[in-house]
Amino acid sequence: MTTNTDIRPAQPHQQPPKARNTVGIIALVAAIVGAIFAVIPGAMILGWILLPIAFILSIVSLFMKNQKRGQGIAALIISIVGTIVGMIVFIGVVGSAFDEAFNEETQIQSPTDGGEMQELEDVVAEQEPADSADTNEAEEGSRANPLAIGSTISNSEWDVTINSVDLNATDAIAAENPFNEAPADGNLYIMVEVSATYTGTNPEGDTPWVSVEYVSAGGNSFASHDSMVVTPNSFDSLETLYEGASATGNIAIEVPEDEIADGTLKVSPGLFGDSVFFAVQ
Repeated sequence: MTTNTDIRPAQPHQQPPKARNTVGIIALVAAIVGAIFAVIPGAMILGWILLPIAFILSIVSLFMKNQKRGQGIAALIISIVGTIVGMIVFIGVVGSAFDEAFNEETQIQSPTDGGEMQELEDVVAEQEPADSADTNEAEEGSRANPLAIGSTISNSEWDVTINSVDLNATDAIAAENPFNEAPADGNLYIMVEVSATYTGTNPEGDTPWVSVEYVSAGGNSFASHDSMVVTPNSFDSLETLYEGASATGNIAIEVPEDEIADGTLKVSPGLFGDSVFFAVQ
């Protein structure tokens, strides 16, 4: 015996709705905050901490079953882009700091300036040029137009003055110490008296790393470390000076005797400051 029964089609299996992806949300928040901090110079370290965390969490969130992946994908993209942008900003900040530290501006004060300081690159003739020769005059403080003895140069932490230059200090150096070597044939010792005043504010003070070289008329450079001698009243570059303190002393340099008066002194107020040229007499 047969009966007629209604054959109903099988109902499709309903997929449960995907749950909220908490890990993805956390990754997204961390990525956004990290990307913001990564472009702020004073808070970059927080960005460098949050962005890798966001990247890892976003990867984890993408492999979680039955959970939404939109936040994880967004977090992954933001963490990668934020890292790239943060690196660009970081390189710019470091480059700016490097340039500021290693290319410090040097200012000039000549004995007749009345105390007014001028930036090296802004020093120009104050009088109207009378002819073409005046127009082509070299910048003050250059080798072609050196500063006069007694002038002061400065950077952000030091004022340095060349007080005097003894163009024949061989006898004085020989008398200072019997073990001082005599200069080579055709050479002699000159002695440069330098004063350095610390104008910085470091509570631990700083040492006066003043650099002085003699540049001959032919363009050759000679430094004090080329010939190590005991100098009368030697300039102490290792003395720690505090704000307002000064140090004065002599620096001896062995130089060629020929055309000695036509040479110049190349002086820098610090390790990374611009060099300025001084006349030797």
